Amino acid sequence: MVGEPERNSRSTGSGKGEGEEPEDAKPVSDEAHSAFTPPLGVPMPPTPEEEHPTSEFSVPEGLLTSPPDEPEDHITSEFTLPEGLTTKAAQEYASAFTPPEGIPRISLVKPGSPWQDRMRTMIRMPLAERPAPERVAKGEDAESGPPVPRVLDLTLRIGELLLAGGEGAEDVEAAMFGVAHAYGLDRCEPTVTFTLLSITHQPSLVDDPVTLGRTVRRRGTDYTRLAAVFRLVDDITKGDVSLEEAYRRLAAIRRNRHPYPKGALTIASGALSGAASLLVGGDALVFVLAALGAMLGDRLAWLSAGRGLPEFYQFVAAAMPPAAIGVTVALTYPGGSSQLKAAAVITGGLFALIPGRALVAAVHDGLTGFYITAAARLLEVVYLIVGIVCGVLMVLYVGSEIGAELIPDRVDRVDRPETQILAAMLLALAFCVMLQQERHTVLLATLNGGVAWVVFGVLTMKDVEIDPVAATVCAAGLVGLFGQLFSRYQFQSSLPYITAAIGPLLPGSATYFGLLNIAQGHVDKGMGFLSQAVALALAIAIGVNLGGELARLFIKSPSEELPLPLPGRRAAKRTRGF
Repeated sequence: MVGEPERNSRSTGSGKGEGEEPEDAKPVSDEAHSAFTPPLGVPMPPTPEEEHPTSEFSVPEGLLTSPPDEPEDHITSEFTLPEGLTTKAAQEYASAFTPPEGIPRISLVKPGSPWQDRMRTMIRMPLAERPAPERVAKGEDAESGPPVPRVLDLTLRIGELLLAGGEGAEDVEAAMFGVAHAYGLDRCEPTVTFTLLSITHQPSLVDDPVTLGRTVRRRGTDYTRLAAVFRLVDDITKGDVSLEEAYRRLAAIRRNRHPYPKGALTIASGALSGAASLLVGGDALVFVLAALGAMLGDRLAWLSAGRGLPEFYQFVAAAMPPAAIGVTVALTYPGGSSQLKAAAVITGGLFALIPGRALVAAVHDGLTGFYITAAARLLEVVYLIVGIVCGVLMVLYVGSEIGAELIPDRVDRVDRPETQILAAMLLALAFCVMLQQERHTVLLATLNGGVAWVVFGVLTMKDVEIDPVAATVCAAGLVGLFGQLFSRYQFQSSLPYITAAIGPLLPGSATYFGLLNIAQGHVDKGMGFLSQAVALALAIAIGVNLGGELARLFIKSPSEELPLPLPGRRAAKRTRGF
């Protein structure tokens, strides 16, 4: 007990100043010492008052939480607009910056919106702005992802059927993109030309792209098959069809036979020509003769096809019988009435041969920016029309040499509204059969053809006398408008409702008089009539396309629901003179 103070005195005297703590002294409690105790020589801060204790995270003095002149209830955030930048300016330049709430996700599944519009919105976006498909993978695809080669192959096969059926290049691209996007391939670029289809998929920016191609070698007119393909694409884009089921359905579509046999097609060809002869002033005898000539031409075309002749020679063979019957009528019944009958017979035969479907598709592709495909389709139309010209000119030249009196001018117009309206509807009905349409689309297409002829007849009657080209644009515009609305209601292609309905508007009379003038040596006058026929054909195509574009204005695009000012249906920007 006596030595205890000595140890304490030795421990406290190790060269330390008076009042300093020894090194082995017991540390003070947390109440008296904290991690923020100032070093030696620095005075302690003043002790805060008991009723206002502060924490270690208190804001230092001199650093205010808000400006002095701003009240506490209006605290701003780091996303507040800077001073001088008004709300109007922020909205104007909103697309240049990422908004604080983030970029909203583009919804591509809108109830009631056709897949054509949804996919057009996608393919008209730049690749960097396209939304990626958000799906939960199931089964084997959960780890490996979608089988890219099989998806691309299915996409090409569907595009091949659509393009071979006469669908426009833009709709074929939209269908191909929709199928690829539905199965999870977002970075895809389809390319459509007249005979070649290709699609490229790039998994990522560092992976090599995968490209597949397919050649369209055979074309056939079967709108029943076309409608089945559209239903398949619609189900795929909704996510209701697996890849294997899609292959099975596509194989079944390919195996399906045409709904109408060859005999029905031959009778429909005769009914079409007979109805067309009634439109240009024919009577019952002319109806029978025109139908007979068209059926003979159809049989010759089938025989030429069976022998392996190209389509050009098939059109040459099909154009000769109606022209021969017309020349026979002119030789048998000389006089003024025979001119009307002969012209009606030959004109009715031309109605069944003019490639209106290919012409409408060609102009549509040109208006939508697919110039290579449009040029190829127009070249096809030119070759087919040249074949018709060759067949008719040979017969007309022989007829003029043997004394057939055919006046190369317009005949007197015969106005029979009731008969002509029924004839126009019969013509559209016959066209529906020749196009192998589904039976539930025939009635609407027939009514659409009757409406087209009523509009054209009203606008060209003597009291109104509007130019035939302008009247054709108006009538074809209504055909395209109603056809698009019908197709959107049925969720299928618009071609079954449009192609047959434009039949009464085809320029058969102008084509006949142009060829007759050329055959008789009046080349300048003949070229004038042929130019008018070309103008009428282009008016039909432009009117149909314009009506379809107007119909799309009634359907809001999914992107119009976004809060950002994104365009609903982007169109390609073209150069304007530079």
